[in-house]
Amino acid sequence: MEHPPYRVAQELELLLGDPEDPGTDFSYTRCLELDENEEFPADICRVLEDWGLAEFYIPAEHGGRLTDYETVMQVMRVVARRDLTVAVGHGKTYLGGVCVWISGTPEQGRRLAEDIRAGVPVSLALTERAHGSDLLAGDVQGEPDGEGGWRVSGEKWLINNATRGSLLSVLTRTGPDGGPRGFTVLLVDKRPLTEGEHYRCLDKIRTHGIRGADISGIAFHDAPVPADAAVGGEGGGVETVLKALQLTRTMCASLSLGAADHALRIALDFAERRELFGRRLVDLPQARHVLACAAADVLAGEALATVAARSVHTIPDELSVAAAATKYLVPTGTEALIGELTRLLGARAFLKDVHALGMFQKVDRDHRIVGLFDGNTLVNLNSLVNQFRSLGRGWQRGSGDTAGAARAFDLSAPLPPLDPTRLSLVARRGSGIMATLPDSVEALRSEAALRPELKGALAAAERLLAATGRVHEAMDAYRTVVSDVPPAAFDVARQYSLCLAGAASLGLWAHNHRAASTGRTGALWSDGVWLWPVLDRLLTRLGEPDAGEPDAYPHLLDRLRATRTAGELFSLLPFRMHGGASPHTDESDPSEGTSC
Repeated sequence: MEHPPYRVAQELELLLGDPEDPGTDFSYTRCLELDENEEFPADICRVLEDWGLAEFYIPAEHGGRLTDYETVMQVMRVVARRDLTVAVGHGKTYLGGVCVWISGTPEQGRRLAEDIRAGVPVSLALTERAHGSDLLAGDVQGEPDGEGGWRVSGEKWLINNATRGSLLSVLTRTGPDGGPRGFTVLLVDKRPLTEGEHYRCLDKIRTHGIRGADISGIAFHDAPVPADAAVGGEGGGVETVLKALQLTRTMCASLSLGAADHALRIALDFAERRELFGRRLVDLPQARHVLACAAADVLAGEALATVAARSVHTIPDELSVAAAATKYLVPTGTEALIGELTRLLGARAFLKDVHALGMFQKVDRDHRIVGLFDGNTLVNLNSLVNQFRSLGRGWQRGSGDTAGAARAFDLSAPLPPLDPTRLSLVARRGSGIMATLPDSVEALRSEAALRPELKGALAAAERLLAATGRVHEAMDAYRTVVSDVPPAAFDVARQYSLCLAGAASLGLWAHNHRAASTGRTGALWSDGVWLWPVLDRLLTRLGEPDAGEPDAYPHLLDRLRATRTAGELFSLLPFRMHGGASPHTDESDPSEGTSC
């Protein structure tokens, strides 16, 4: 089953050339060199700009190529798979402009589109040294200048592209007392300002990962900002930012998916090549189990992220749920996956210039920051806790936009343009994605009655449905929690995210398995080859007793190895990797012992 977003991403993959070839502009060798020197990847970003990556940051109504967020996610996944520093450094321009796309005037959108198209970096300036994620505590102040504009003073810190960016969407306190209506997003243009007088850039922060990224800050001093720089009107800043974060949190999944793709490929190549006492590592039971579980986790993340990206268009009024669950689950799942693969690789997970040029340790370091972007783990879980009342009520009633969820599941269904006015801070009717779970299980039950090979997936789905009911019962105890959220409520929110990922996976399979059973990834969809292990992994992470069914995984591992041999990405849908199949050179050294 060919899918348009993957075809667009394939175009970029082919243009970039073989990352294993040191002669290509976007090679692993070059990325490691830049990382070692803590240098911004400007030359690689120019290659991406020449291809037109910035056009995917501009909505179609402003002349760009951003027609759907699923395509943007797959395109950025290509970049992140090669180097997260590049993805973070270049992709920040979309994050910087998203407030304008949601709440800006047509004229603001037109001017911003022109700047982005001209290669002007844009940044999103939210956090401050003393306040972190507490947006309502921000101290950057905008004082009225008597002519409708502001004089901005204060410091934003740990801002991606704060120094390189010429335009910054700055969350600014424009009401003396602050509060939800006391902040405004100001699109501050540094170009007409005088550096040293109106602003100064703070030094780049040396970081453990994404070493070349411009993580720095900016301090304003009576910087003149005109009235037409206000995005969404005075006092609407917090609402604009929270809606914008729903989009950026969803898109952050592309960073984790790319990192997981890369880490899994490195580990698989090692297991295929490595010989210990006359046996390849990939033939040892423990290594096979680790690889198969990692493969299932990759597909679980891809399924959830795909449904979330499509729901941007089909159920934007429920995106507050899907975005928070995706931003929590996909990065933390990738972190856990990298941790398991680290134990498989042993010393080679940490060494440079040994296996895969030492790229694994870079992927590990770089990805650790993804969970902190656009709201950390606790922020996203807290967002779900705050919606327990409507989510629990929606589950009991079977409400939520189930028709919109079905369009998100059905990969053949065209996506309508995003209507920003439908974005909501709370999913008032519950989650349509979650509400489809009973029907998806029933659809699988009907299929399994005719196809015994689906019995394992059906058993896992029925267990997930029962677990989901228990999770909603547990949510009842925290429906009135507003502040001082107890630790147990965060754990329930974590479980809710896993159940939502299961509902997304089942919905995706139910709506596409017939069409997807043909083509290069058809073997993954036939007989529930990917569905069963994905559901089993979610049950395991839920802590369900007796989860971890060994029979769920062997066929998935076979598909993982077959796609690598064929030079394909291990993915739900076809995607050919540049560089072809894996080499199978032996890496034998019996003296070191096993790394399992």
